[in-house]
Amino acid sequence: MILYGIGIDVVEVDRIHSSISEFGEQFLDRIFTAKEREYCERQKNKELSYAARFAAKEAVSKAFGTGIGKSVGWKDMEVIRMESGEPTIVLHGRAKDFAKELGICEVKISLTHAKHYAAANAVILKSS
Repeated sequence: MILYGIGIDVVEVDRIHSSISEFGEQFLDRIFTAKEREYCERQKNKELSYAARFAAKEAVSKAFGTGIGKSVGWKDMEVIRMESGEPTIVLHGRAKDFAKELGICEVKISLTHAKHYAAANAVILKSS
């Protein structure tokens, strides 16, 4: 395997809180999958969980070198937790097809957060 790309993103939790307050379901449905929403809504500080997932999607899109758009859409990436608690990203739709075309074999993410910020990084590995 060889390194294809890396990405990082930091999100202000207040920005996500404001978007949820102002746009509600429209914002949540545009950005997050049903499973992500179910997870976040169960958390004590749901905005923090949403912010971490938002950052992860941005970091993955940066690692692909595309940003969010034609090749990789918001809901084409889904952040889930493994049984171990490790976060992982599942690619769907356009992102899954794009990764397959590129020979991507693995996408790794790491999430972190504090009271006011959430951050994520992503590493994409390609078959050699």
